[in-house]
Order: sequence, then C-alpha cells, then structure tokens
Amino acid sequence: MKKVLLLIAFIIVSCKNDEINKPNILFIMSDDHTSQSWGIYGGILKDYVKNDGIKRLEKSGVVLDNMFCTNAICVPSRASILTGQYSHVNGVYNLPDALDPDSLNVAKILKNNGYQTSIVGKWHLKKEPSGFDYYKVLPGQGLYNDPYFKTKENWEDGSRGGKKEKGFSADIIGDSSIEWLKKIDNTRPFFLMTHFKATHEPFDYPERNKDLNKNMVFPEPSSLYEFDPLQSGRKHIGQIVENLTERWVNDTKNNTGRYPGLPFSVDGLNKKEIRSKTYQKFIGDFLKSGAAIDDNIVKILDYLEKEKMIDNTIIIYTSDQGYFLGEHGYMDKRWFYEESARMPFVISYPNELPKEKRIDDLILNIDIPSLLLDFAGISQPDSFQGYSFKNNLLNEDKKSRDYIYYRYWQHDIKRPAHLGIRSKNFKLIYNYGEGLGKSGTNQTKTSPNWEFYDLILDPGENENNINNPIYKDKINLLHTQLIIEKRKAKDFELEIPEIS
Repeated sequence: MKKVLLLIAFIIVSCKNDEINKPNILFIMSDDHTSQSWGIYGGILKDYVKNDGIKRLEKSGVVLDNMFCTNAICVPSRASILTGQYSHVNGVYNLPDALDPDSLNVAKILKNNGYQTSIVGKWHLKKEPSGFDYYKVLPGQGLYNDPYFKTKENWEDGSRGGKKEKGFSADIIGDSSIEWLKKIDNTRPFFLMTHFKATHEPFDYPERNKDLNKNMVFPEPSSLYEFDPLQSGRKHIGQIVENLTERWVNDTKNNTGRYPGLPFSVDGLNKKEIRSKTYQKFIGDFLKSGAAIDDNIVKILDYLEKEKMIDNTIIIYTSDQGYFLGEHGYMDKRWFYEESARMPFVISYPNELPKEKRIDDLILNIDIPSLLLDFAGISQPDSFQGYSFKNNLLNEDKKSRDYIYYRYWQHDIKRPAHLGIRSKNFKLIYNYGEGLGKSGTNQTKTSPNWEFYDLILDPGENENNINNPIYKDKINLLHTQLIIEKRKAKDFELEIPEIS
C-alpha cells in the first residue's frame, strides 16, 4: 500500500513539474495594425513610428516576413487563429458570422492540458468565448474611449451589453491583462490572449499621443494617386482613400464625434489635393493609434521582466491582417494584395528561440494554434488544417510551403469575392464576383476576371500581367496548382474555370 501511495505521489509531482516546465504563452494581437506601420519591416513610414515594445520583441526573437491570413477580414481571421481552420471549414466566412462555442479551439486544448486561459480585449466572434477560464471582452467592435466590457457575469451574445469603464481602450486592455497575470497560480503555465481594438477605424488615440509627428508631412506611397484601376490592369474600384474624406466631412458637419482630429475640410481643393490631405490625416491618426498599442506592449513586457517570467514566456505580437495605407489609393483590407493579406508577426521566447532573426517562409494564420500546441508539447487535433512552424523558427528540419491558398468570401461590387494562390515569387488571383448566398454579401454579380503579379519585379503589385505572353507558362502552372491547393484546403465550393 505504501508503494502505491508513493507511486501516486510521484506521478502527481511529475505532472506538476511537467506543467511548470511548459512555457507560458502571451498572444498579443491588434486590429489592422499593418506591417507598413510597425517600423521593423522597412517602408516609407519606418522613421515616424513609435515602436519601443515591438523593437524589444524584434531584438529578443524572430520576425516573420511572410505570414499571411487566409481571409483578410477581422472576424474570419480571428476564427482561423483559434480553430486552425479555413473559413469554409469553421463556418466563419464573413463579418456577420459567429464562432460556435462548441468548436474545438486552441484555448480549450491548452486548458485541458493544465493551462490557465484568458482573453482580454477584442473578441468580435458574437457568441460567448469558450475555452477560457476568464474573459473580459469588448462587445462587437467596441469603443476607443470609455469602452464597455463583457464578462461571464454580464454576458450577452452579439455586439451589445457589458459594463462601462473609464479610460482609453488600449490602456484598459493592457492593465486588465496585467491584473489577470497578478492573480494566476504561478505553479501552472498560462495562456493569455491580449487583443487590442486599435488600430481599427476611426483610428482614435489617447490624449498623450495627440502631438506625435505634429506638423509632419509624411512620405507618400508611389501608387497613392492611382485614380483609375485600369492604369494597373485591375477591373475593380476597391475601398479608396476618399471614403475617409467623406466620413470626416460628414462627421464635421453633423458633429457626431466619431473621428478624432476634426474639423476636416477639402473646400477648394482639386482631386489630387483632396487625396493628399486625406492621406496625411489618415497616416497621422493611424500612427498615433498604433503608438497606444506599443505603450501597452512596453507595460506588459516590463511587468513580465519585473516578475522574472519573461524567459519562460512565449510572446507573440501580430495583427489579424494587414491594411492599406494609401497604396493603390486604397484604405481598408480584404484583398489578397500584400499590404492587406500579410500579417506582421514577431515571436520571442528567450529560453529556446534565437534572437534578432528573420525568416521568409510562407506561413498561414491557421498554423498559429499548431505552433502553440507544439511549444506546449501537445499533439494537434485532426481538425487543424495547419502545421507547426516551430522548426522553421529554429531552422531545424523545417517544413515549408511552396504555395499558400487564400479566399475572401464577403462579396461586394467594389470589392468582389475572390480567391488566389501565392508562391514565393508570383501570385494569381481569380475575382469570381459572387456572394454565393453567404451572410453579409451583395447578391449582384460582377464580371469574373484574373490577375497575375510578378512579386520580384513588381513587389507593389502595380501591373497586372495576366495577358503578358512572357508569363504564360508561370500562369498556367499557378492555375493548375490553384486547383490543387483549393482541393487540399477542402474548399469544394465554386469550380475554377480556365483563364480566357
């Protein structure tokens, strides 16, 4: 009997030690905080960005140059990060969709394997979060100033409900994350998702950042004045910068108070001057909003260092997708173009990962939960469609993709539904232009068309070469591979036609 008790005690102690040795995981994510505004990806804005926290993570970890989402819109991307599945598999295609609480997600798996789990900030998936010991989330999109937060005690499905708190959203989310960390059991690992509302439109910022880049004239992207999409061979209008112009002018007129930095006027300006003035305010607001995220990354890193937790904590900072900052004359996201579909991503884990490293392997957001489980020593479930890129980070027997598959479902006349494939050097897009009866889609069809880009010679995707005979063989190869990758992703809706 004594031996049995000793054996049981040994097993309990071994399990406890195993839990202690597992890494903590801090997954920080913002909304729309695109790589052009991080300052560690180069670009024309790199010298104007406040990025003290981001740089600390860059210096202590690995930066991914080619992380992409599978559907560049907030709700679907977040669902894919949790479930490890494409939109057509987890059922979250578009903005109106909800993630079923019964869905298997990475938080549930970690919780069932001894992790303390929490999510603080933006949730955006309509139904009650599952798999989390604690949650404190914004209702719907949430507010920048004096936001409401929903917890287990006051939960309502949808975008309503919650309790109001005084302050700026990013600061409350940062402080609340630290408050949860103060209460955890230090003998067990934690999984914390800290999700900022910033830098989503209306790009608001706290008072302390209002003078950041004051009176600065920001450099402009070379394609800012692409007024006619046919200049580049595109056949769609997209979400142009002047949409912001209209919103700011209307907000000024009606005094709704939605946007910061008003009044705004374009009286007496010509078309080019209107776009230029709008761009300057757009970038100024965006960088101020992003600075509030960085302030709170610094705050959280300081806490982890003070508590001597940082060496055994995997820290990720990313965005749910990218965002156009004037490229092609665009704002917003949704497209399979680089600025929109690329997710900036940095990961630090002092106990195991190299420092100041960059990798350019093709990686998808559906791979993120597989990575987290791999670090935690947990096998991924069969339902996950991605794979861990831990070995890519360590450069040990790495598994690399030759292609990535992308599909945007929320069809609109100006932003048609499309799908596509990207290799390291080339990209093929099929704008099929149908809502297919999905939620939140426009049922008016647009004319299908194709786009092809040489990402080596034309990294800005400024020239659609779909009809260029020089690329005929490469286009045919990608077309064949697109059909294969679509099938591999278990996407069987809509047949891909030949390129005419």
